[in-house]
Amino acid sequence: MSNSPMRVVVLISGSGTNLQAIIDGQQDGSLPIKIAAVISNKPDVKGLQRAETANIATAVVDHKQFESRESFDAALQLEIDKHQPQLVVLAGFMRILTPAFTAHYAGKMLNIHPSLLPKYQGLHTHQRAIDAGDSIHGVTVHFVTAELDGGPAAIQAQVKIDSNDTADTLAAKVQVQEHIIYPLAVKWFAEGRLHMQANQAWLDGKALPPCGHLLAVES
Repeated sequence: MSNSPMRVVVLISGSGTNLQAIIDGQQDGSLPIKIAAVISNKPDVKGLQRAETANIATAVVDHKQFESRESFDAALQLEIDKHQPQLVVLAGFMRILTPAFTAHYAGKMLNIHPSLLPKYQGLHTHQRAIDAGDSIHGVTVHFVTAELDGGPAAIQAQVKIDSNDTADTLAAKVQVQEHIIYPLAVKWFAEGRLHMQANQAWLDGKALPPCGHLLAVES
């Protein structure tokens, strides 16, 4: 492996708390990466401010300026590829991506989703877990494929659902784990330990189970 840091582009749509966790890892030396750019599909979001504070290049590709999903994705791909990333990280990027886009970055794009996939793909995951009477909820980092929230899982973290939990309190529990497992997955990828092969996640030369590496937590 090269000794130079791995080049990463992070895509955001909002406040960027997972972006901040990855920035912190870059700055404290725990992540062998260089965030080459942070790109948002929305202007004036806090995540862009976080990047600017860390002296990271930013760009906005506003999806509202495009007539189709395909034209937006094409413009986004051009902006990303300017920075020649080895990994693209979706950190609260709230766009459904086209198959052509996901194919372009196959095996080089990670996403984080606030559920124990394959449960609760899509939105409102915390309330859906409560409504279903689940006792355990959590978060998944997975490789991105054309299937929405359907790519192979790299790592999951679990949290307990208490009887008095609301969607907001459960979201707060999950977010704590997000900030642990997303930098960890990025670190594994940057170190050459994590990769996707035949639509399956592999860690340290071993195929991972459908849940990925499971980090069980008590909270």
